[in-house]
Amino acid sequence: MTRRHPFLWISDLSQKRVLIATAALSIGLMVSLAGLNGPLRTEAAPAGIVSYELAGDVATANEILESWGATGRAYAGISLGLDFLFLFTYAIAIGLACVLLADRLTTRATFLSALGIWLAWGMVAAGAFDFVENYGLIRVLICAEKSWWPVIARWSAIFKFILIGIGLSYLVVGFISLQLRREQ
Repeated sequence: MTRRHPFLWISDLSQKRVLIATAALSIGLMVSLAGLNGPLRTEAAPAGIVSYELAGDVATANEILESWGATGRAYAGISLGLDFLFLFTYAIAIGLACVLLADRLTTRATFLSALGIWLAWGMVAAGAFDFVENYGLIRVLICAEKSWWPVIARWSAIFKFILIGIGLSYLVVGFISLQLRREQ
């Protein structure tokens, strides 16, 4: 039985190579984004861009933007632009890792295996939430007056973080499960 997952377009022989490439790209982008985040840490935005992602209303978003000034806004714009690439790389890397782990768990832990396929789809959803969040944050960066974009960006970020957290937790639990079964 063929299990439907969002990465069927990647041949079975190429999946490990694609996983390694997207994971490496994701790590490189995370390092770049962390470097861009440094100048965005202010009293109004102690977590930098994450504070902006979770602002939730126009007043808070404007307070953060004011604390950044023109230079900080430029850093934020570059960060949001890079994040459009990052959302594809991490969604593929984590999602494909879930699929490959699910394949290894098929005969050992059917619930964890099925969950891995669902979480692969969850990573596609996380990427979509991240896309909406980035678009909203750029709209706020351009003009934040009387806008729903901070609310939309906040909830998109929350759902994205939840899905990524569940996906990464699955990978840890699944890997431990494989190791424990290997030792038996």
